[in-house]
Amino acid sequence: MADIEGDTAPSRPSLGRASLIMASGTAVSRVLGFVRNALLVAAIGVNAYAANAFDVANKIPNALYAVLAAGVINSVLVPQIVRAFHRPDGKRTVDRIVTWGLALSFGVTLIFTAGASIAVVMYSSGWGAEQRALATGFALWVIPQLFFYAAYTILGQVLNAKEQFGPYMWAPVLNNVVAIAGLLIYLGIYGGYAASTDDPSEWGSERIALLAGTATLGIASQALILLWPLLRGGYRPRMVWGGPKGELSVVRTVAGWALAAVAVEQVGVLYATRVTSSANPGGLDPAIAGNAAYFQALALYLVPHSLITVSIATALTTTMSRHYTEGDLPALRGDVSRGLRVIATFTFFATAALIVLAPWMVRLALPTVTPTVVQSVANVVIALAIGLVPLGAMVLVKRVYYVLEDAKGIFYIHIPMALTWMVVAFASQQLLAPAWWTVGAALGMAASNVVGMALRSRGLHRRLGGLDGRRVTRVHLLSAVAAVVAGGVGWALVQAFPDMADITRSQVFVMAPLVLVAVALGMAIAYSAVLWITRVQEFRDLVDMITRRFRRRVR
Repeated sequence: MADIEGDTAPSRPSLGRASLIMASGTAVSRVLGFVRNALLVAAIGVNAYAANAFDVANKIPNALYAVLAAGVINSVLVPQIVRAFHRPDGKRTVDRIVTWGLALSFGVTLIFTAGASIAVVMYSSGWGAEQRALATGFALWVIPQLFFYAAYTILGQVLNAKEQFGPYMWAPVLNNVVAIAGLLIYLGIYGGYAASTDDPSEWGSERIALLAGTATLGIASQALILLWPLLRGGYRPRMVWGGPKGELSVVRTVAGWALAAVAVEQVGVLYATRVTSSANPGGLDPAIAGNAAYFQALALYLVPHSLITVSIATALTTTMSRHYTEGDLPALRGDVSRGLRVIATFTFFATAALIVLAPWMVRLALPTVTPTVVQSVANVVIALAIGLVPLGAMVLVKRVYYVLEDAKGIFYIHIPMALTWMVVAFASQQLLAPAWWTVGAALGMAASNVVGMALRSRGLHRRLGGLDGRRVTRVHLLSAVAAVVAGGVGWALVQAFPDMADITRSQVFVMAPLVLVAVALGMAIAYSAVLWITRVQEFRDLVDMITRRFRRRVR
């Protein structure tokens, strides 16, 4: 297991163990997330009036979170917090980071809550006044999520810097439980989605508050629960506004460029949302995927990414930061190489599985929708899946840039990425029928991932004096071959089952899991066989890790 876990001190969790802890929490959260999404679709539909309005409202805090939290806190602050904890007076620095991070997030939340109606106009296109008003009503309740998202991320990164990885990944479970409870209450009071749901007169303030308010309550719970493990771990946060001159100068510089980089990325998100929201304004045609369908597809697409890539990248960020702080460049190169190779063995298989099983995955995740809606969402999943492998590599490489405190380089790379996404989405809107505009936006995202991976890897190669290219390329090529073989096996197995359109709603929970498990198992066997025969060491180490843990439990 040396290749996966690395040469770490016995007191520190290995990459394999840390990744499994985080992946397990993410897996439970994702399962509950699917339940929550299924209940949300049961309540307001997918390619529908209220569904698209609610999705645009949710885009606002999520986009702001991506700029303020995911773009800055996740990647920038962990290296700085790790370095601070290595100093005798480091707690003061961490307290200042937490204080200013929460204060700025609170201020931005207030500003955008006040400007909710303007934000809705920015993120939608071709909508009538009533649909924009409904989206604004939702937005007033969900934009406060931004502050709690930021609090969750800031406090979670303090835990990660102290190598307490579990709570950060398990806290979203509570969020989903609260959200599910809220949706069950909603369904109990107002019933499921029907044509009347898309009547604007049916949406009063109490109905809006129940649907959107409980969603925000879930995010708040997710953040506040982290205070307990922080206190148990010995960290007592306190408000610290001032400190030695220049103490946070590096944080401000790196965070400024990171903020600009993610802001550029969000320009692409905004444009893609306008394209997808204009595909089916008012939800008049259930066969046409709009912005809500894009969200549902994205949730499925990101499952392997969040389970594997984010877990490995998060665990590696702390290790890479420590190696960079110690000036051990060879060890840092080894971390990057190991991460790229391990991630590749997962993402290639996940790509093949998503493409083959997309319709059945959507059918199980959204059991209350019609086969027509299922296919519209599945098409978007397939388009997104094309970019899964470059996304995995790109995210890890981006973390390395922030460890090296080179957020400026990330900013310049984000410009061609955003342009690529926008150009492909624009071309799709101009050349294709509305039924394919959302698929075109998904293809634009995939193309953007390819551009980002190529540019970031090239820049990092120069900075580190190489990326162990021969070993990384070999694993990628062999994983690609294995994915093609597994995809062929999966396609053949799918043909042996009844057509999905012939499956009734009462049969979904039996037939869909059967198809998914049988086909995924067959694909996994084929994929594993190719990697085992070609002696891909990363795969063998993974199998050894799993079997050793199983043997320990049996004993």
